[in-house]
Amino acid sequence: MLEFKVSAADHCRQLEGFLHVILPDASPSYVRKLASSGHVRVNDHPAESSSVLCLEDVITIKESGKTKALLRSVRPDLEILFEDTWIVVFNKPPGLPMHRAAEVDDVNLVDVGSRLLNRRDGGNGKLRPVNRLDRGTSGAVILAKSSTAAGMFGRQLKEDGLDKLYLAIVDGRLQGEGTITVPLGGKEAETRYKTLFNGPRHALVAVYPITGRMHQIRLHFKSIGHPICGDVRYGGSILNELRGHALHSFRSSIIHPATGESIKVFAPLPEDFLQVVKSIAGEEYIPILQALSGLP
Repeated sequence: MLEFKVSAADHCRQLEGFLHVILPDASPSYVRKLASSGHVRVNDHPAESSSVLCLEDVITIKESGKTKALLRSVRPDLEILFEDTWIVVFNKPPGLPMHRAAEVDDVNLVDVGSRLLNRRDGGNGKLRPVNRLDRGTSGAVILAKSSTAAGMFGRQLKEDGLDKLYLAIVDGRLQGEGTITVPLGGKEAETRYKTLFNGPRHALVAVYPITGRMHQIRLHFKSIGHPICGDVRYGGSILNELRGHALHSFRSSIIHPATGESIKVFAPLPEDFLQVVKSIAGEEYIPILQALSGLP
């Protein structure tokens, strides 16, 4: 048996995503088959591909020649969280833009993701973003594998939206929970939040955007005097640990327009975000992490 222990880097990663990380050259069908066949267990219990992993969980995989050949000790530059024949969901690192900027030949999510899948599958297709994140924001982002899939998922998001939970670290101490309804660009905008922990100078906050205006979360927290850490554009403090903003798309839910399946995808926190949480939370760090998967 192959055995792995879940670290902070994989806390709240789903089993499917974990298998993609350690078996980056495996097809999505092979990853799903491993879990559905009972060859993968979590804490010695059968587990589904959507099972959410927690710190210190022990994952065992039945060893086979194929699995051993696919196993990699080095993590991929871009992590797959979920994949089927229609879409792929990546865990976007902070600082990586979605597209190539017009004026420079930037490394970007669309190109990196397209190359990753083409190298693995021997194709030459191009991915198309279904939703987008700002360059400095990290977390789950959906890309379609075809123009047909992009149209289907685009209509789904336009009609029903994307149910999202973000985690943010903001400047100052922020008490309780609340709703921000400051209009943006002449349009109604609504962001709900709940404070998870207050440190001496910063707070960890769960954020629920009800509408989807440009830079909504960043502008709304600026409007109440608690800008996102690292978001210099909107007044956030500079933290040396951060590569981008302390804003992470942690959980995304959507009804699959092709299958009718309810898909919920978790994106584990990037290392720099974890380091900031650890520095402000101290002894509460582990309990805070353990509570994340149970957020409403």
